[in-house]
Amino acid sequence: MRNHTAMIQDAADGQSVAADAEFVRAHTRPGAVPFVPEVRLQMAEDAIALWEVTERARGEEGLAPPFWAFPWAGGVAVARYVLDHPELVAGRRVLDLAAGSGLVAVAAALSGAAEVRAAEIDAYAVASIGVNAALNEVAVAAELADVLDGDGAPYEVVLAGDVFYERAMAARFLPFLERAAARGATVVVGDPGRAYLPRGRFTALAEYVVPVAADLEDAAEKATTVWALRG
Repeated sequence: MRNHTAMIQDAADGQSVAADAEFVRAHTRPGAVPFVPEVRLQMAEDAIALWEVTERARGEEGLAPPFWAFPWAGGVAVARYVLDHPELVAGRRVLDLAAGSGLVAVAAALSGAAEVRAAEIDAYAVASIGVNAALNEVAVAAELADVLDGDGAPYEVVLAGDVFYERAMAARFLPFLERAAARGATVVVGDPGRAYLPRGRFTALAEYVVPVAADLEDAAEKATTVWALRG
């Protein structure tokens, strides 16, 4: 039988998740994702304003931007590719890495994946993934976890949207993705021309011109490529 302390912690964790989900709903609005209208997400209108609200809510400064409240170009491109090529994920176990809003995870679930896990290190993102999965009536297991020291097992498909935008992040993500590919997983990423993508390790699958939030990208559209990591 589980001890009383563990039960209290479970209750506290449940309350925290519920509070975070309510925060997500309060500061975003549901709508179809541009370029991926099959998916609906809770999205914010103003990135900077939401960022400030998030820092006040957490009582911290210097938090990461609210990646979970917007469809980023890399994720949009991967979601579009998955929906157009459901055979990539159909009947397979899928890991959405650095999942943000869960856009890619939802697209995989809609495309017939047998199981979808979405990993994030931001509690608001985990809450957002749960909210967005429910909005689209699909099952996605959202997890607050840094998985980058592993190899993504037992997932057969590893998807990541836009993870090569910083040198330090690229230095952690690439070895993880290579370990996943080495054990036989299919690894697909989306990238809108970020500086730290090692293009020589990837094969281009598709290219799209993706609408983006201008206050995040300083542009209305970004040419974005979907890449497969070479095994």
